[in-house]
Amino acid sequence: MKEKSQGHFNPPLLVVVADENCDPEALRYALGQGAIEYERFLESGDPDFAWKAPQDEWQSISLGYTSGTTASPKGVVLHHRGAYLMSLSNPLVWGMNEGVVYLWTLPMFHCNGGCFTWALAALCGTNICLRQVTAKGVYLAIVKHGVTHFCAAPVVLNTIVNAPSEDTILPLPHVVHVMTAGAAPPPALLLALSRKGFRVLHTYGLSETYGPSTICTRKPEWDSLLPETQARLNARQGVRSITLERLDVINTKTGEPVPADGKTIGEIVMRGNVVMKGYLKNAKANEEAFADGWFHSEDLGVKHQDGYIEIKDRSKDIIISGGENVSSVEVENSLYFHPAVLEASVVARADELWGESPCAFVTLKPEIDKSNEQRLAEDIIKFCKSRRPAYWVPKSVVFGPLPKTATGKIQKHVLRTKAKQLGPVKLSKL
Repeated sequence: MKEKSQGHFNPPLLVVVADENCDPEALRYALGQGAIEYERFLESGDPDFAWKAPQDEWQSISLGYTSGTTASPKGVVLHHRGAYLMSLSNPLVWGMNEGVVYLWTLPMFHCNGGCFTWALAALCGTNICLRQVTAKGVYLAIVKHGVTHFCAAPVVLNTIVNAPSEDTILPLPHVVHVMTAGAAPPPALLLALSRKGFRVLHTYGLSETYGPSTICTRKPEWDSLLPETQARLNARQGVRSITLERLDVINTKTGEPVPADGKTIGEIVMRGNVVMKGYLKNAKANEEAFADGWFHSEDLGVKHQDGYIEIKDRSKDIIISGGENVSSVEVENSLYFHPAVLEASVVARADELWGESPCAFVTLKPEIDKSNEQRLAEDIIKFCKSRRPAYWVPKSVVFGPLPKTATGKIQKHVLRTKAKQLGPVKLSKL
């Protein structure tokens, strides 16, 4: 360990979980470098340790970093009060009981696992961890360990839905509750999960708001609707969580609430005890984030007549084509209904005629014949034309894997760079 001018710095303790999937050589090397095996680590605990509560609820409890999907990651400082409230509200809104069996597909490093790290301790729950998140691993955990709940981003759920039959165990032995967040889930994905027996609760939040800030609470009257309609309603971001003081959609210019007409787009804002203390050593970002007494999410959405909000896009992701605003999320939702599409993301591409036009980056399902990508692109564009206005239809389709962060979010800023490298669309037309 190198000596610094201000003193000595101790490296963090590395705890290694050794199981049948652990590389023996890697384990030996880690232990030789000062790491400790998990069971040994537990034995080193002091049962008589005198725990002391924080002197102030406003004291910082954790430092985490945003995913960096739209810009450089920022350090989010959370406080004890917010963590305590969110840890207790999560089980309440999700109906989790004592003895819950929870599967970790949501990374614990992402917003402290949505505060479920602490919620499970409060419930005396069982934590089931996977060394690698795969569809087969999820299904096996449900059968072998009796998993009742798990959280997952839409990209993970998409893998579960489209898993090959040899990796799938259906029908499920019991109802499995799934909470999804991290991106707006396509209705097609929610519909497919429901048909496989998963009961999905859609939530929305940010690292800055401790995770699930809004809940798409299911209404009893939805049960009589067509499955496709139920999926569309469940894809909305919903109403505020019980521990969030205020939630609104405001006009970005006037700061006034937008009408609850399901059409007028504004920025989603929050305030209350489950909002971060601020960004670490970033006064400029804090000033922007907390302008006018609200936390500004930078997510653009609408407010429906029933009070439920629905995200239409990130402010950076709106596509302006021929002077009209195009929601990349809405275009993506259409793409996911195409039988050949596994994953899709839409960004703006320069267009000589329209200024900008939607450019779709698509990952095809494994079983799809990829020998004629031109024909596939034309078919996807034709499919979108049957569902969306002409100016919403992608003018270009690019095939290949999508870049993702460590938490499974698609990195749109990388795709925007790729779209820029493609140059402007030359012969765009309606």
